[in-house]
Amino acid sequence: MHLPININDLIHGKSVEWERLEFKAGWNPLAVLHTLCAFANDFHNLGGGYIVIGVEERAGQPVLPPAGLGVSEIDSIQKEVLNLGHNALQPFYHPIIVPTLVEGKHLLVLWAPGGQTRPYKAKLSLGKDAREWGYFIRKGSSTVRAKGADEQELLSLAATVPFDDRLNQRARLDDLSRDLIRDYLAEVGSDLAKPARTMPIEKLGRQVNIVGGPEEAPFPLNVGLLFFNPAPQRFFPATQIDVVWFPEGTGGDKFTEKVFQGPVHQMLREALDFVRRNYLTETVIKHPDRAEATRVANFPYAAIEEALANAIYHRSYEEREPVEVRISAEELVVLSYPGPDRSVRLDQLRAGKALSRRYRNRRIGEFLKELDITEGRSTGIPKILDAMKRNGSPPPEFEFDKDHSYFMTRLPVHPQSRDAEGNRPVTGGITGEAGTKSALSQHQVEILRMCLKESPLVDLLKLTGRSDRTKFRHQVLNPLLVAELVEMSVPNKPRSSLQKYRLTEKGRAWLKAAKQRLP
Repeated sequence: MHLPININDLIHGKSVEWERLEFKAGWNPLAVLHTLCAFANDFHNLGGGYIVIGVEERAGQPVLPPAGLGVSEIDSIQKEVLNLGHNALQPFYHPIIVPTLVEGKHLLVLWAPGGQTRPYKAKLSLGKDAREWGYFIRKGSSTVRAKGADEQELLSLAATVPFDDRLNQRARLDDLSRDLIRDYLAEVGSDLAKPARTMPIEKLGRQVNIVGGPEEAPFPLNVGLLFFNPAPQRFFPATQIDVVWFPEGTGGDKFTEKVFQGPVHQMLREALDFVRRNYLTETVIKHPDRAEATRVANFPYAAIEEALANAIYHRSYEEREPVEVRISAEELVVLSYPGPDRSVRLDQLRAGKALSRRYRNRRIGEFLKELDITEGRSTGIPKILDAMKRNGSPPPEFEFDKDHSYFMTRLPVHPQSRDAEGNRPVTGGITGEAGTKSALSQHQVEILRMCLKESPLVDLLKLTGRSDRTKFRHQVLNPLLVAELVEMSVPNKPRSSLQKYRLTEKGRAWLKAAKQRLP
């Protein structure tokens, strides 16, 4: 057995928040039982969690190097876990058990996805005559017994398995793409990536937890089809992102539309890349009292990324409505259906303080988090607010109706990114005050020259003497991509290890025209 994520990332908390992770220095059957019960109940729809046995915890952090377990303990603990799942949990429940080796020490990882038949209850003690049972849930990083209102709410979830975690009996295992699964496992650094090449698809699907049902009748889960089928819209109509541009404003007669479909993470990345390349500009504002200019985006990319990722995460895949991105000279709007959970209040949302008690798509969120696309802990709205503020843009607007039937995020254009007449944003490249083109930086000119031949990012960083990739992309490379002076060699996979950058025809023309004045 293998975990769907890298064990080192798990231990160092790089991809799983502490609410979904518990460390145990040694084998404590009762504590493990209650935590398994809590993860199976998945009270907050986060996708269950992990128990790492053989690592001591101190003040919420793992103590490394790990203490580890004796080789003889590994087999006996696995047998006890199976016995607990049969005799001390109702309904019976079994985690996925993975022995592993970290820093020369033997560990045992229990992966406990949210159960299909919750609520689960566990014995309060393991004595011979124990008769009492209780429901357990996670509260922060602790496992607690559910009582009072928490217990009633947990019981109300009995028939509510989230849509993305349900079996799809209209699909077959052949509808899952082994190549897409392998690409995902490789990207998140899972040890499962290599054996996935030859492993039977049912076994692979069960280890990634995208296949369910009895052995004699296995079916893909909806989340598996959304991420690992080339055309999920076959199973979930309107699973797409529509990007619509209104050159005359939303009240005008003209518009252009581009539709993005495919596995949800690829669809999201492709739509974001399209918006970035075609509709985002940077304006350079020069100041008479100082040498340093101010650079502002018409719409900050970080805000768009969060808004669109949130829409993909929280939309309903049962409703036949696409996610829309509507762009005009005045605003960029992201619209999805339905609205947020009923526990979210609009005034709290606008203040960036809303905390959802329910996540509609716990498994979609789990995969997006592993891919570093979203965090899934109510951080999206604060990040949008922060990105707009840092760019000097007007504050974003959020809206939904009293029935929570839709959710809209509106990003107003930065007022200083408009043209000289003040009626539309400047488009078509790196711009200066009043919409006039400004000179490129010396580093950008050097990159244009290097990109006459395809060059990887590491060579561009070395050329400019920079080490911070994030700042380099934001300050140097992305403006060239937005201005279409440089392009990617693998545009559909921005994070590809084979990615290189090359000059476009527009970039060649720029260099040729500027040859006389360039140093």
